[in-house]
Amino acid sequence: MKGVLPGLAKSFQSTLDRFLAPENLLHIFGIILLIILVLVIARVVLALSHVFTEKLFHPQVAGQTLYIQERRAKTLKTLTLSVINYVIYFIGGVMILQLLGLNTSSLLAAAGIGGLAVGFGAQNLVRDVITGFFILFEDQFGVGDYISAGGVSGVVEEMGIRVTRIRDFGGQLHIIPNGEIKQVTNFMGKSMRVMFDVRVAYSTDVETAIQILGDLFAGAARKNPAIVEGPRVLGVQELGERGVNLRVQARTTAMEQWNVEREIKREILKRFSEAGIEIQNPQRFLLVQETKGGGGQDAGVGQDKV
Repeated sequence: MKGVLPGLAKSFQSTLDRFLAPENLLHIFGIILLIILVLVIARVVLALSHVFTEKLFHPQVAGQTLYIQERRAKTLKTLTLSVINYVIYFIGGVMILQLLGLNTSSLLAAAGIGGLAVGFGAQNLVRDVITGFFILFEDQFGVGDYISAGGVSGVVEEMGIRVTRIRDFGGQLHIIPNGEIKQVTNFMGKSMRVMFDVRVAYSTDVETAIQILGDLFAGAARKNPAIVEGPRVLGVQELGERGVNLRVQARTTAMEQWNVEREIKREILKRFSEAGIEIQNPQRFLLVQETKGGGGQDAGVGQDKV
């Protein structure tokens, strides 16, 4: 044990002396400078690539680009930036490994041979990338679309070759691997449908209610540019237990269907209130019956009022 410690100390001192030799320090300092230079060049190339990509997919004539072209431009821009980032990171990493003295050609060859073994573990990655390209090719959705996919709903903020980022109305950002997107519901059609029922009491004159709605809806599209078609009353939809359901339908521009529906319902409530028409809703009342001789009272069973 006494002979081992001095030997280790001597070996460490010899290695430290060689490391601190002027020629070795210059060599190491040169490698560090080259690595820093590679990182700086990579950052500059990334910045220039982002600027070039922004200009490449920017609409040339403001206000005259079709909606589908804008969607495709945004989607292709995010996808192109994602691919550029991966490529530059890979090239920069290989150059740094070469500066450190590693044989990158042998590493790449080994990676190619070991790819078959690693492939089983990378199946999900390959599936995500392939699915991402099919989503782009088939134009299932694009950046800025409001969709429901992967169990969440929201606006697509970014679409990469591996993941899609969706932000919901609550502000949460959901990052979904493309391979997990099995079914997509896109709410960004040319005209989105608004459809709901208005329930009136059986005592209401249905023809009068329909006429009031028709007068209310006349010219609604001119007042609200978000309305593409309608609104109109389709007629009696159902004779329910609690009243008569009148079906109302309209079509709006994308992402405006909820605002238009709320506005139409507000106007209907206001106009029916002015006309004295009751929008029938379930009501519960209590029947109270006196018991003979007891002087007390028994509460009857609550019932729905029609």
